[in-house]
Amino acid sequence: MSGLDKFSEKMTRRVARATSRRSLLTLIGGAITGAAVIPVLPVSRAQAQGHGHSGGGDPVAPQTTGNPQDPGDQTQCDYWRYCAIDGFLCSCCGGTASSCPPGTEMSPITWIGTCQNPADNRAYIISYNDCCGKSSCGRCLCNRNERDRPMVRPQANNDINWCLGTSSAIYNCSTAVILGVALEQQ
Repeated sequence: MSGLDKFSEKMTRRVARATSRRSLLTLIGGAITGAAVIPVLPVSRAQAQGHGHSGGGDPVAPQTTGNPQDPGDQTQCDYWRYCAIDGFLCSCCGGTASSCPPGTEMSPITWIGTCQNPADNRAYIISYNDCCGKSSCGRCLCNRNERDRPMVRPQANNDINWCLGTSSAIYNCSTAVILGVALEQQ
């Protein structure tokens, strides 16, 4: 063990002779200055883009149904039907809020949510279906977990790839289909 101690002492003394306190302070100052510059890099600004934009920065044209009973822009994450959605919005990928883009198929397996329509203040049962068969479109990512349930209740959990009921398990985007009006809570 004394050989290891002598070796450690020899190396420590060699490093101490070769460096000074000023060089150590210069190193620490450079690290602090470099760390302060990181938030200014363009990567941070690119990530801060709002919803409704594709990954490449191209804006997605707003989509509405034109029905006053179905208000909102279907390409925005704050659209009322998307209260429990998790994934890319099909309305930004060539489909609509309730239909899949061409070349994909809607999964028959679904998760369910209940969302409040601001037009009539009624709760609606929404079926969230994944569209499958093509790789993810990468546009308009939306992750809202209102009333999301743990994995022990999979029918109300949005973190599962629901493409397992289709011919291809490749996920593309998610839809929000209105099933009907929810029953009033007693």
